[in-house]
Amino acid sequence: MSNSRVVALIDDDLAVLASLKFLLELAGYRVAAYSSASAFLDDHGTGAACLIVDHHMPHMTGLELAARVRAEGSAIPLLLVTGSPSPTITARAAELGIEGVLEKPPNERDLMRFIDAHR
Repeated sequence: MSNSRVVALIDDDLAVLASLKFLLELAGYRVAAYSSASAFLDDHGTGAACLIVDHHMPHMTGLELAARVRAEGSAIPLLLVTGSPSPTITARAAELGIEGVLEKPPNERDLMRFIDAHR
Protein backbone atom coordinates (compact mmCIF):
# COMPACT_ATOMS: atom_id res chain seq x y z
CA MET A 1 0.00 0.00 0.00
CA SER A 2 1.81 3.11 -1.16
CA ASN A 3 0.73 6.63 -0.39
CA SER A 4 2.30 9.46 -2.34
CA ARG A 5 0.97 12.10 0.06
CA VAL A 6 2.78 12.77 3.30
CA VAL A 7 1.50 12.05 6.79
CA ALA A 8 2.87 14.67 9.21
CA LEU A 9 3.64 13.47 12.75
CA ILE A 10 4.27 16.00 15.50
CA ASP A 11 5.41 14.80 18.94
CA ASP A 12 8.07 16.09 21.33
CA ASP A 13 8.74 12.57 22.68
CA LEU A 14 11.44 11.42 20.26
CA ALA A 15 10.94 7.72 21.07
CA VAL A 16 7.22 7.95 20.31
CA LEU A 17 7.91 9.98 17.19
CA ALA A 18 10.44 7.45 15.91
CA SER A 19 8.22 4.44 16.63
CA LEU A 20 5.15 5.97 14.96
CA LYS A 21 7.23 7.02 11.96
CA PHE A 22 8.64 3.49 11.67
CA LEU A 23 5.17 1.93 11.98
CA LEU A 24 3.67 4.16 9.30
CA GLU A 25 6.61 3.79 6.91
CA LEU A 26 6.42 0.03 7.34
CA ALA A 27 2.76 0.28 6.31
CA GLY A 28 3.83 2.12 3.14
CA TYR A 29 3.16 5.75 4.05
CA ARG A 30 5.46 8.68 3.41
CA VAL A 31 6.03 10.39 6.76
CA ALA A 32 7.38 13.77 7.80
CA ALA A 33 8.25 13.78 11.52
CA TYR A 34 8.55 16.92 13.65
CA SER A 35 9.66 17.18 17.27
CA SER A 36 7.70 20.38 17.91
CA ALA A 37 4.80 22.44 16.63
CA SER A 38 7.17 25.23 15.62
CA ALA A 39 9.32 22.81 13.58
CA PHE A 40 6.19 21.81 11.67
CA LEU A 41 5.14 25.44 11.14
CA ASP A 42 8.62 26.35 9.91
CA ASP A 43 8.38 23.67 7.20
CA HIS A 44 5.59 25.07 5.01
CA GLY A 45 6.16 22.83 2.00
CA THR A 46 5.37 19.40 3.39
CA GLY A 47 2.28 18.81 1.24
CA ALA A 48 0.84 16.83 4.14
CA ALA A 49 -2.38 14.96 3.55
CA CYS A 50 -3.10 14.89 7.29
CA LEU A 51 -1.59 15.66 10.68
CA ILE A 52 -1.22 13.43 13.73
CA VAL A 53 -0.37 15.69 16.65
CA ASP A 54 0.55 15.09 20.28
CA HIS A 55 -1.30 17.43 22.61
CA HIS A 56 1.12 17.84 25.53
CA MET A 57 4.17 19.57 24.07
CA PRO A 58 6.21 22.49 25.41
CA HIS A 59 5.85 25.97 23.90
CA MET A 60 2.75 25.08 21.83
CA THR A 61 0.24 22.33 22.58
CA GLY A 62 -1.46 20.25 19.94
CA LEU A 63 -4.66 22.25 20.41
CA GLU A 64 -2.75 25.53 20.07
CA LEU A 65 -1.16 24.23 16.86
CA ALA A 66 -4.56 23.19 15.54
CA ALA A 67 -5.97 26.65 16.34
CA ARG A 68 -3.09 28.27 14.48
CA VAL A 69 -3.47 26.00 11.45
CA ARG A 70 -7.22 26.72 11.35
CA ALA A 71 -6.63 30.48 11.77
CA GLU A 72 -4.40 30.32 8.69
CA GLY A 73 -7.37 28.92 6.76
CA SER A 74 -6.29 25.30 6.53
CA ALA A 75 -8.87 22.54 6.78
CA ILE A 76 -6.21 19.80 6.81
CA PRO A 77 -7.48 16.67 8.58
CA LEU A 78 -6.05 16.51 12.07
CA LEU A 79 -5.92 13.77 14.71
CA LEU A 80 -4.94 14.64 18.29
CA VAL A 81 -3.12 12.12 20.49
CA THR A 82 -2.85 12.66 24.23
CA GLY A 83 -1.74 10.73 27.28
CA SER A 84 -4.44 12.42 29.36
CA PRO A 85 -7.68 12.89 27.43
CA SER A 86 -10.33 14.99 29.12
CA PRO A 87 -13.78 16.36 28.26
CA THR A 88 -12.20 19.84 27.96
CA ILE A 89 -9.61 18.65 25.43
CA THR A 90 -12.22 16.70 23.48
CA ALA A 91 -14.63 19.67 23.39
CA ARG A 92 -11.92 22.10 22.22
CA ALA A 93 -10.78 19.59 19.61
CA ALA A 94 -14.34 19.39 18.26
CA GLU A 95 -14.55 23.20 18.11
CA LEU A 96 -11.39 23.22 15.99
CA GLY A 97 -12.67 20.57 13.59
CA ILE A 98 -10.21 17.94 14.81
CA GLU A 99 -11.49 14.60 13.61
CA GLY A 100 -10.61 12.61 16.68
CA VAL A 101 -8.79 12.43 19.98
CA LEU A 102 -6.91 9.20 20.70
CA GLU A 103 -5.36 8.17 23.97
CA LYS A 104 -1.63 7.53 23.94
CA PRO A 105 -0.41 5.09 22.84
CA PRO A 106 -2.81 5.17 19.89
CA ASN A 107 -4.29 2.00 18.47
CA GLU A 108 -2.64 1.12 15.16
CA ARG A 109 -6.02 0.42 13.48
CA ASP A 110 -7.36 3.82 14.53
CA LEU A 111 -4.30 5.56 13.07
CA MET A 112 -4.53 3.66 9.77
CA ARG A 113 -8.27 4.31 9.50
CA PHE A 114 -7.69 8.06 9.94
CA ILE A 115 -4.84 8.16 7.42
CA ASP A 116 -6.61 6.01 4.83
CA ALA A 117 -9.64 8.32 4.95
CA HIS A 118 -7.46 11.26 3.89
CA ARG A 119 -4.95 10.09 1.34
